[in-house]
Amino acid sequence: MSSISENLKKFNQELEGTPCKLVAVSKTKPVEMLQEAYDAGQRIFGENKVQELVDKNEVLPKDIQWHMIGHLQRNKVKYIAPFISLIHSIDSPRLLKEVQKRAEQNDRIIDVLLQIYIANEETKFGFDKEEVKNFLSSDEFQSMKNVRVVGVMGMATNTSDQSQVKSEFASLKSLFDDLKATFNHLDNIDLQEISMGMSGDYKIAVEEGSTMVRVGSAIFGARNYGKL
Repeated sequence: MSSISENLKKFNQELEGTPCKLVAVSKTKPVEMLQEAYDAGQRIFGENKVQELVDKNEVLPKDIQWHMIGHLQRNKVKYIAPFISLIHSIDSPRLLKEVQKRAEQNDRIIDVLLQIYIANEETKFGFDKEEVKNFLSSDEFQSMKNVRVVGVMGMATNTSDQSQVKSEFASLKSLFDDLKATFNHLDNIDLQEISMGMSGDYKIAVEEGSTMVRVGSAIFGARNYGKL
């Protein structure tokens, strides 16, 4: 089995020459494995549980950029607001309002991605395309001074049909371009990032314009759900 450092080297070589950054998805993985990835040069780590994220932040090096990639409950925002680098999963106006409140309390501007519903599945969260445009046009959003929308995130349908995945990623890139052309003049918008692609479909995502791929099992090995 390849080591974590070997896996990271492989991904970084694959992404070389593209605008795409690697988010190492470290959920359920022990601190020792994250430290090994850190020692190999990885600095961006993605977690999907707030408590795990907080615990790891306390013991790992302080120059790590922590990304919250999982579904985020409003009552948990306060725990990550002091240090989070990027929240990928803003899926409702109410959640962003809470992030704004907690960012202001911490005298920070928190960067976020808006999660867009692109999959043909009931289980995914996110804004639909009209909702997101209406929200960004609203006075409520434009009055938020402590959040900065820096991009969009989407999860493709869990299917072996690569043409469907490709189409869903292409739709997210198209929406990103549309939002950038329409809203990038606003003070709290600086659209740069498209977070799409995971271990199984990252190659398609990169082809379709992803700037961040979220890769876990292909770096750290199979997930251990019994661990936490």
